[in-house]
Amino acid sequence: MDKILVVDDEPAIVTLLSYNLKQAGYEVATATDGEAALALASEQDFTCILLDLMLPKLDGMEVTKRLRQEKVRTPIIIVTAKNDEFDKVFGLELGADDYITKPFSPREVLARIKAVIRRTAPDEAVSVAPVTPAPANRAITLIGDLRIDQNKYRVTRNGQNISLTPKEFELLVYFVERDGRVLSRDAILNHVWGYDYASETRIVDIHISHLREKIEVDPKHPQLIRTVRGFGYEFVGDSHA
Repeated sequence: MDKILVVDDEPAIVTLLSYNLKQAGYEVATATDGEAALALASEQDFTCILLDLMLPKLDGMEVTKRLRQEKVRTPIIIVTAKNDEFDKVFGLELGADDYITKPFSPREVLARIKAVIRRTAPDEAVSVAPVTPAPANRAITLIGDLRIDQNKYRVTRNGQNISLTPKEFELLVYFVERDGRVLSRDAILNHVWGYDYASETRIVDIHISHLREKIEVDPKHPQLIRTVRGFGYEFVGDSHA
């Protein structure tokens, strides 16, 4: 059974989420402060963590940072009551996989969690079942001095490692596999995040901005991930090969 960790210092929210998650068939654990959340997430296996940002003892940002430093890869959905985009961007930069802004509906939370499970389930299956290695021309992509190794989840430029978050790497691979195609924000959101909330396409722009900062020679004038105004984005790798 999938197990969800709900972290919030508001009892009403904890009760609401716990009830709806259990009704949907999930096992639920809860924490009301950052220290307790960090301890639980470090010691137990969870399918997903719903993490409020405004917490006593340790805030959600610090919890996210420490979990990622400890190599805990459990998907994290940060929950914030703030409208300040900085919190969302910073949370994603630290390694969170998604965000939800209060007030939210339990239905939306369930949809986000299901999307996370769909994304992570194939990876888990690969880790326990023997598989045939992907052909070298699919596993490793060379674009100029940029090298993308899908087997090792590694991106380098001139031999120097480029540190990407799991979501940034997933987004980059999605683009590489669709080189030369114009992709809408909705399509990217649906395939990479696993849901199609049109109002949430901003998360696509945020991640692409971060990705450009890391892989483009001149992020202000991107040559790999180009904006196609009125449509979305296009990855142009052939001309750099």
